Amino acid sequence: MKLLVIPAQAGTQPKKKNWVPAFAGMTMILLTTSASAQEDKQPPYWASIASGQAMTRTGPGRNYPGVWLYQRRDLPVRVVKKYQTWRLIQDPDGAQGWMLVTLLSDRRTALVKPGQPRDVHVSPSGVARVRYTAEPGVVGRIDKCRDGWCRITIGKRDGYIAIGDLWGVNDGETVD
Repeated sequence: MKLLVIPAQAGTQPKKKNWVPAFAGMTMILLTTSASAQEDKQPPYWASIASGQAMTRTGPGRNYPGVWLYQRRDLPVRVVKKYQTWRLIQDPDGAQGWMLVTLLSDRRTALVKPGQPRDVHVSPSGVARVRYTAEPGVVGRIDKCRDGWCRITIGKRDGYIAIGDLWGVNDGETVD
């Protein structure tokens, strides 16, 4: 039996949780670490949205008008340009805008491309048993890609999907 994974509906919000104030400091440390890790990277490179809400702007500064408010944590984005603490990003729809680097994460994620649902296999092979099927628009975390396949985790399920079925990974890219 195949399981079907579908994308979250637009406008839906995750349930809010109460956070212990002690974790606020840890969050700032993690955001700073992520931002400093991106300082060494040269565009173009892949990143993901680190926050449940992240605004893009028309220019690299808070004084520029907002363009899009992203409400989808882990959405993969392509960083195409850097300016101080700002990054010009491109989303899966091709829209571009400037985002503060602290709103981005180095965590590798990918989005299932539009079209038909895609098979996620038990091993990196097109003839391997299908573990489940992922609908277009579903976002998952990837941790290994090579030889045309990525290991993807969507929710609590994992498996292997062809790189060509994903937005967020370059053809032929190796991710370790």
